[in-house]
Amino acid sequence: MSSRAVAYTSSPLLAAKTPVWRSKFIVALVALGFFALAGRAAYVQVIGNDFFQRQGEVRFARTLELPANRGRILDRNGLILASSVPAASIWAIPEDVDNDSAEGRARLKALARLLDMPLPALMARLANEDKTFVWIKRQLDWDVGQQVAALNIKGIYQRKEYKRQYPEGEPAAHIVGFTNVEDHGQEGMELAFDKELAGKPGSRRVIKDRLGRVVEGVGAEVPPVNGRDLQLSIDSKVQFFAYQKLRDTVQLHKAKAGSVVVLDARSGEVLALANYPSYAPDNRAKLTGEQLRNRALTDVFEPGSTMKPITVGLALESGRVRPDTLVDTTPGRITITGSTINDTHNYGVLTVAGVVQKSSNVGTTKLAMQMPAQEMWETFSALGFGQKPQISFPGAVSGRLRPYKSWRPIEQATMSYGYGLSASLFQMARSYTVFANEGRIIPATMLKTDHPPAGVPVFSPRTANEVRKMLQMAAGPGGTGQKAQTVGYSVGGKSGTARKQVGKSYATGKYRAWFTGLAPVDNPRIIVAVMVDEPGAGVIYGGAVAAPVFSEVVQQTLRLMGVQPDVAVKPLIVANPVEESL
Repeated sequence: MSSRAVAYTSSPLLAAKTPVWRSKFIVALVALGFFALAGRAAYVQVIGNDFFQRQGEVRFARTLELPANRGRILDRNGLILASSVPAASIWAIPEDVDNDSAEGRARLKALARLLDMPLPALMARLANEDKTFVWIKRQLDWDVGQQVAALNIKGIYQRKEYKRQYPEGEPAAHIVGFTNVEDHGQEGMELAFDKELAGKPGSRRVIKDRLGRVVEGVGAEVPPVNGRDLQLSIDSKVQFFAYQKLRDTVQLHKAKAGSVVVLDARSGEVLALANYPSYAPDNRAKLTGEQLRNRALTDVFEPGSTMKPITVGLALESGRVRPDTLVDTTPGRITITGSTINDTHNYGVLTVAGVVQKSSNVGTTKLAMQMPAQEMWETFSALGFGQKPQISFPGAVSGRLRPYKSWRPIEQATMSYGYGLSASLFQMARSYTVFANEGRIIPATMLKTDHPPAGVPVFSPRTANEVRKMLQMAAGPGGTGQKAQTVGYSVGGKSGTARKQVGKSYATGKYRAWFTGLAPVDNPRIIVAVMVDEPGAGVIYGGAVAAPVFSEVVQQTLRLMGVQPDVAVKPLIVANPVEESL
């Protein structure tokens, strides 16, 4: 069979003559596209290179923070009050977690058990699959983190962090404070010295894939700078003992709360500062405001009779009286501008020393009314009343001391025995350093120091010595603070029982019991101040409630300090001590 020839030119389409401009146009389009791609490539690779590099880094490059190890907090003897240990924080990419298969659910149940959290709570955190990051639990023990890693659950990851541990627990809680999960100080010395303790974190630049896994490290690693250690003036043994005795007393007397402050009388160092109720710094799940309050520094009260030695000291310093000057307190009351001031008993004629010993409101008032209001105000101010304590601690308050120009006669009278002004327990303890340091008031500190301050003169050494002897009488036979006596050591101090002010009036049946004193009397080494808020077991007086705490804390502290006993072993206490005037 012969082949039939195909006449291509018979097709009208092929036979048509193509215009030259069309082929040129197509070639031009191809060339234009090439130049556009070349221009885009040049822009990406040369002109806009920095921008696109940044965009790539935003999507895949990360700067990992290398946490610094927070500095330790130590007591004066180098014992640890707070330290950081490695911890594992668990996080997840919810969309990658298998919670549908039987094997996946079994692993999640095991994870929930390790994390000590209900399975529904764990599943709730993983419920939103749109999330690419969610914290599951922060700051687990490191060994628990290793067990979580051993489960090998897809989508579950962990990060190394540090968490704080507080070996002393409740006794030192109000001093040390605590940090949050980000390791930032929130209370106490953790907050006051947060910058020094925190150090400076380092950094590491890496490339990550979409699952958050590190693929490659880029750039130089900046190592972290660990925080510096902080050494406090606190003696952890004294702190524990003071807290223990305070707690027992608050519970025994069914009181609302209590505080105790122990100062080194020579250096002003705080050896102990305890409050009850307290809390566990590393377990704050049920922490309340009542537990958190550092009452010794943040709460102010009318100090009551503990102010009388200061008023008497001023009268002595001015030369108006001597310790043996007679003061007639008959008939146990005095009226000032229509208001009557009473003593618990009619003490008759007392010496100035006897006014302190018997805690006479009338006698103190008669001494105060001999002095100008300005003179009293200047002395109270010099002792730190009405001023915020210059101490490196958050929350310390100034108390209240009104300008003397606004004092009425009755207010001058009541301030002389501790009503009409307010102070914290810490301020009260510091004010008594004037009697322990030859009439000089010294600053208090929470940090250990090897260079005791010189102090500021307020009274003469003679006046300070005379008042110390009066304080010894007040804590001895015939005084209001006999239960403050301590085995082997001479003590001097003043009890106080102040009505509790609620709003603008005094609450019925509510009192604060105080005792502030020093020991040994001739060469004071420590000052101890105790406050018990609202004792409710039928005993309200500072000499009966707060003085026994003072006694035990003094004895234990001086023994730990290696101070030699200076008196007979057995203290002399009578059966019915004098009750101070309210």
